[in-house]
Amino acid sequence: MSLPSKSTVTTPARSARIKRGFVSVDEGQIHYREAGQTTVASPMPLVMLHASPGSAKMLEPLIGALALKRRVVATDTLGNGDSSAPFGEAPDISYFAEAHLRAMDALAIDQFDLYGSHTGANIAIEMAITHPRRVNRLILDGVSLYSDAERADMLENYAPDVKIDLTGSQFQHIWHFVRDVYLFWPWYKREASHRRDLGLPTADELHDKVIEVLKATRTFPKVYRAAIGYDKAPRLPLVGVPTLLACARTDMFMAYFERVGDLMPGAVRQVTEGIGTFKQLSITALQFEEFLDAGIPRGHI
Repeated sequence: MSLPSKSTVTTPARSARIKRGFVSVDEGQIHYREAGQTTVASPMPLVMLHASPGSAKMLEPLIGALALKRRVVATDTLGNGDSSAPFGEAPDISYFAEAHLRAMDALAIDQFDLYGSHTGANIAIEMAITHPRRVNRLILDGVSLYSDAERADMLENYAPDVKIDLTGSQFQHIWHFVRDVYLFWPWYKREASHRRDLGLPTADELHDKVIEVLKATRTFPKVYRAAIGYDKAPRLPLVGVPTLLACARTDMFMAYFERVGDLMPGAVRQVTEGIGTFKQLSITALQFEEFLDAGIPRGHI
């Protein structure tokens, strides 16, 4: 549920300027990033949902690239980044989907294209199923499909509550947690058999991601547990909006790509190169743009 690929991209020569803001919801406020504007050629705004942990800051390279042609809005999920904490001790994916829709209401966005990565993809699936009138086209970038055994193991070990103490152990825990996702999958199985070939991102990127997770030390495990506990197998066939099922080659979720695709026979499948370099970012953004531009906004009843 980290970013699909090693992202060491620098700011591209042409990147839309990203602004930040807040909208009020029952829980407090939802923080968002916004760039670009709607045009005659691209009248449908694109809403982007980030992976866990972190925030929409991790999506900034894609936001900047995609917003050159359209309006892009990327929210921090409740309990992540600069957004307020979710209600309840065990909110589920449906709750987070409704929260994002309430944020869109506050932004006066009715219909939109929708992108979700990892945890964001889970939330996007529910938004598309429960509110198909509002979701025009859907991009799912990295989707897991855990077995019952995998799910049980990860619920127990992947995102325990973080203890905050006077020794500062929370800083070490989150540093190693964020770093080790790049080195092992799952991050807590640090044996050679679970080693990833990805390598670490730049020091700046790792620092930024750690800071975003530290902001939500008390709440980010709730979002993770909702995502891990979400059983997608019976839900994926219910997605009825045009869908691009994407996954970066270096994504740990490539292992599930074909099985997820089999549950969505109508989806377009696209293996991407991720966003690790400016060239890879440009190619991936173009692939996403081609899918988004392929359909005119649909009039839902």
